[in-house]
Order: sequence, then structure tokens, then C-alpha cells
Amino acid sequence: MTQNIYDDPDFFTQYSQFRRSVEGLDGAPEWPSLRAMLPPLAGAAVLDLGCGFGWFSRWARQAGAASVDGIDVSERMLARARTDTSDAAIRYRRADLESADLGVACYDVVYSSLVLHYIVDLDGLLGRVRRALKPGGSFVFSAEHPLLTAPEVAAWAEGPVWPLTNYLVEGPRRMHWLVDGVVKQHRTLGTTLTLLIRNRFTLAAIEEWRPTDEQIAAHPEWTIELHRPMFVLVGCRV
Repeated sequence: MTQNIYDDPDFFTQYSQFRRSVEGLDGAPEWPSLRAMLPPLAGAAVLDLGCGFGWFSRWARQAGAASVDGIDVSERMLARARTDTSDAAIRYRRADLESADLGVACYDVVYSSLVLHYIVDLDGLLGRVRRALKPGGSFVFSAEHPLLTAPEVAAWAEGPVWPLTNYLVEGPRRMHWLVDGVVKQHRTLGTTLTLLIRNRFTLAAIEEWRPTDEQIAAHPEWTIELHRPMFVLVGCRV
């Protein structure tokens, strides 16, 4: 089962104070790049894997999606998503992504933001995503870059040099991120891309995200992100 750290009261309180938790997609600096990988959503059936507070689910409807299913393992996250959503075409349900039934040929677009680095059986999940997509469908996701998940230390560097260790040794990493004992699954970028290919996805876009010059001008503290990519963004087709 996926570690449900987001229902830990201390973790949830601190996570809720992040800019992206308060401002939603506008507070996520990688969002413009991720949005550019999405196909037109008019009339689409969309699945939001790890929907969290429901920011993307609501945006997808505003962008014209016919329906959105949001899935998350955290009841606390889903409770807030339901509170902030008043749209019968958005349906939230609690499920463990390690085993959730995603259906067959149900969706035009599957989207996932910063979730896959928690998944133990990524191969299994990708297979279920592939089956859930209609022919010609799209899978667009972001994940923590494996340069960040490699060392067993806090996920946010305190200095300009990121202490890269054991990059080629894949497996779980236990770290302090807001609270002790957060477990993330480290796998190399090559492994992730190979799993996508093995599950018959066609890679359309891959970005090792960096802030733009304009973003750095507005947020000089983001200069640290130029030392190593924080996220990997991927767009796929079937």
C-alpha cells in the first residue's frame, strides 16, 4: 500500500502552507510547462491521479473537460477537494494507486502531478494507466527528479550543492520532509522512461524543469533550482 503520509496531521498542516497548496496551479512554478504538454481538453474524459486538493480537476473542467475523476489515497486531501468543488461532473474517490482499478478505455487524458515517486510498483500502475486510456489518449505527469530522490536526506537543499549519492542504487528512500519517515521510491530517469516504453507509451515531451529567467527575477531564491532539476515532466501518447 502507498504510504499515506498526507493524512499525518503534522505533515498535512505544514504541506497546506506551501504556496502551491494555497494558490493552486498558479502557485506551482512548473505548471506552465506541464500545461503546455496537455492536449485540448474540450469534451475529454479526464483522470487526475493523486488529485490532492483538486486544483487540476477543477481547472480541467474550466478548460472544457466533459468529466473528471480524481483519485487520492489521502482522506484529508479529498475532504478539502470536496469542500472546494461544486461541480457534479467532478467525482472524487479514495483509492490506493498501487492497486486502484482505473477501468479500460475510459479516459482521453490521464494527468498526475508529483505522485509517481511514491509508487512502489510503477510498472503495474503504468500498465493500468495504459489500459485506462482510449486510443489516441494522453498521459501527462510530473515527478520529483531522481537527482532529488537519490539521497536519503531532506528533499529541499539548504545550500547550493545537492549531495548526490547512490543515484544508480534504486529502491525506497526514507527521509525527513516536513516530518520524519517519509518514504519515496528512487528510480533513475532511464528506468522510468524504459517502463513507459515497455508499457507501449509514445514519448512526446520530456523536460527536466528549470525556472525561467522571468520567474527567477520575480523569485531570486529560485536561483538554487539552476544547480539541479527539481522536477521531470513527461508527456506521452497511446
